[in-house]
Amino acid sequence: MLNKYIYTDKELEEHYARKKMKPCYKDVSFLNKKMHYVVMCNNDSLPLLILIHGAPGAWYGYMNLMDDTLLQQNYKIIAIDRLGYGKSNYGDAETSTQIQALAVKEIIEKENHTGKKVVLLGRSYGAPVAAWLSIHYPQKVDKLFMISPVIDPQKEKFYWFSSIGKWTPVQWMLPKMLNVATKEKYSHQAEMKLMLPDWKKLYTPTYVITGANDQIADTCNYSFAKEHINNCQSVFLKLQNTGHLVTYEQPALVRNLLLQKL
Repeated sequence: MLNKYIYTDKELEEHYARKKMKPCYKDVSFLNKKMHYVVMCNNDSLPLLILIHGAPGAWYGYMNLMDDTLLQQNYKIIAIDRLGYGKSNYGDAETSTQIQALAVKEIIEKENHTGKKVVLLGRSYGAPVAAWLSIHYPQKVDKLFMISPVIDPQKEKFYWFSSIGKWTPVQWMLPKMLNVATKEKYSHQAEMKLMLPDWKKLYTPTYVITGANDQIADTCNYSFAKEHINNCQSVFLKLQNTGHLVTYEQPALVRNLLLQKL
């Protein structure tokens, strides 16, 4: 079940029917938009682990991490539906990395009852969202994880069929989440150009993890990260025999990194 793009509420209910730890579904308002997120926790005194998905995606793309009992013991885990996806103003694309990041910050403000710094993990298009938040609000972030990041403005990957998704007749036939992802793709390069001057202001301890066999995000993004992220403690890992979905293909590694100190 842990390898689908879309789950129904019934499928999610069935998945958690026999699990001891069950998710709590919540919403918060941001700029008159609904941000939907899921909390997995029985202890509000634990530090927050915020999981930010890519494009397309939804909170349940992180279910394997959400269900990890060791992570549950050490973190209050929150997985979000980014604006435009899942139950967060579904179908209404928000292409601004800054707005996406500030929406995540709104959830942190609501859920961080301890005042402890949080751990941010962003995957693919979610990675620069997590990075933007770490750069502009370093006092709130303890560690940053960028998994399969798409951050190099010169290496946005387009396919022969990418432009077809912009055709109105095609959009009518596609799920809204794919139309949102297409709008993000065609604005992402400009957004990453805007972030270029900011990488030197990233002081948060950072992990960059990519799969050597990634066919979705150009692995030049890994080289870009090594070149531009140099003012903080950092760990760079390029994993052999691993593709884009690092959190599925290497969940034990991701868990162990989340549980150790840099």
